[in-house]
Amino acid sequence: MRGKFITIEGTEGVGKTTNIQYIQDWLQAKGLSFVATREPGGTPLAEQIRDLLLAPREELVCNTAELLLMFAGRAQHLDQVIEPNLEQGLWVLCDRFTDATYAYQGAGRNMSDNLIAELETIVQGDLRPDLTLILDVPVELGLKRASDRSEPDRFEQEKTAFFQSVRNGYLRIAQQDPERCVVIDASQSLASVQHDIQTALEAFWLASRDTE
Repeated sequence: MRGKFITIEGTEGVGKTTNIQYIQDWLQAKGLSFVATREPGGTPLAEQIRDLLLAPREELVCNTAELLLMFAGRAQHLDQVIEPNLEQGLWVLCDRFTDATYAYQGAGRNMSDNLIAELETIVQGDLRPDLTLILDVPVELGLKRASDRSEPDRFEQEKTAFFQSVRNGYLRIAQQDPERCVVIDASQSLASVQHDIQTALEAFWLASRDTE
């Protein structure tokens, strides 16, 4: 039986790290074998690509170069981590995936969704996440949380308008694919956020058992 592929998405400061740990605890409590990974990254080569993408630099990074680096790292990640583990029946929990590309490079950088979709097909074939949890907060709150956490990376140095476009991109994705995507109001208390996450996970788990 092939494993399930769960992705966690959201703009800066939505609390992905804390809530991914909560999801890992939930998977363990269910007795499900899983791997947790992230994008960009997930393999030694893809982590090097991540470093290239996130490092602040004086040189202006071409949007097309950024997009292709994202998919280069994703191709390696899929080949070395995601596909092998799904084939072995493990669940894969991934911090961001291709929805982030549509949100950041598509909506944020105003790049063509058709171009992204072409690269998505080339790199992924018909592979798509089984469940995507989109953690959503107002942009100003997310940026405040992120600024309190660490020095900003190259993306976190963008202006508020960029992140508003990214957030809108995520919400549009959720609207277009409501069977796969669940939007979680991450401006609530942590207990409320995790209650909503658990509700979504339980519903998905029950539905997946019914189809086995």
